[in-house]
Parts: sequence; structure tokens; C-alpha cells
Amino acid sequence: MFTGIIQAKGTIEAATPQHGDLHLRIGTGTLDLTTVQGGDSIAVAGVCLTVTALHRQGFEADVSAETLRCTTLGALRQGDAVNLEKALTLATPLGGHLVSGHVDGVGEVSSRSEDGRSRHYRIEAPAALARYIAAKGSICVDGVSLTVNAVNGAAFDVNLVPHTLQETTLHGLRAGSRVNLEVDLIARYAERLLQGDSTKGRGLTREDLRHVGFIDD
Repeated sequence: MFTGIIQAKGTIEAATPQHGDLHLRIGTGTLDLTTVQGGDSIAVAGVCLTVTALHRQGFEADVSAETLRCTTLGALRQGDAVNLEKALTLATPLGGHLVSGHVDGVGEVSSRSEDGRSRHYRIEAPAALARYIAAKGSICVDGVSLTVNAVNGAAFDVNLVPHTLQETTLHGLRAGSRVNLEVDLIARYAERLLQGDSTKGRGLTREDLRHVGFIDD
């Protein structure tokens, strides 16, 4: 699990195709690796990857064919910058929102504009994700926890403050840029709860809500 608060910007040192998969070597810049071991998880552009090897200032990870199909990692090239975050611990401040690192889909930036010292982006999400995106809710974009300002169909708006622009790779987004999206976990679990027990053929009912005290009529 992660928080969507980026800890460092890394650099792709090598991206090597291997029989349909991809092997990455990533320079981690200022990311503290002293507590990281082989087998640990690090989010790279919002994608949870397993550390297969550690170096003095970086690590290696494999990207499966499935992950390449569902994310933007297959487009990474040597020299590209990526957002990095180590897995959270029980002592990690939850400054963003709970993020799994399991990307739900790839979105595309449709517009960019300046808004005072902040920057406004409109991002078009895959249609299947639209129902999980709500105004003032949370969404993870390339590993960054952001607040949704407005929603219009499958498109949503976000504003990036100067600190986020400086500390993440999102400052480089332009119209047409593709980004990894992960919707709020709570939305997914709420949908599953409403679907109910498929073996009984029913979803959440008013009687269920009354039973747990949400309604009293």
C-alpha cells in the first residue's frame, strides 16, 4: 500500500525488453533506500513493482506483460523521469489517500492551463472508470494523490499546486500525455457492497441499512 505522496523523482537508466516482459533499472535520486530490501515494493509512476535487485543509488524491477498492457510503463525510455514512493508502514503519515499501486486504466490529458500559481489539467479517463470518479474525491495520477475538482462524464479536472509541480513529474504533462490512473479504493469496495452476495442474487437493501443503523424509518 502507498499514500500517493511522492518521495522522489527517479530516472529510467535502462528499459530492456525480455520475452514480452520488461526489465527496468531505475536510478532513485534522493529516495532513501537504506530500509529497502529485495522483494520490497516501490511504486513507479503509480505502479507497484517488486524490487529484484538493489544498487547504490537505484534498483531493478521486472514488469509483466499484463502490467505493460494496463499501464504506461511500456512507453518508458532511458532518461525518462518517474515518480517514486516506497510502501507505507504503520508509522507513515497518511497525507494523501490509500493507494494500492494497481492501476485501473490509462487516461489522457485533454487540456492544460495556468490558474494563478497552480496549473489546471483536464484528464479523460476510460469510460469504465467514470462511475468511480467523484468531485472532491481522490484519484491517483501517475502515483500522485490528487483531489478531483470537477467531473464531466469520464473527464475530470485537477489543480496542481507549485509544490506538486516541483516535486513530481506531472509538471511535464501536456495535452495528449497518457497517465496511469487508480481510482479510490473506497469507491470500488462500495460498488461491491452494493452488488451484494451474488450467491443470494441480491445487493444492499434498505433493510440492510436499517439493520446497521444508517436509517431509522
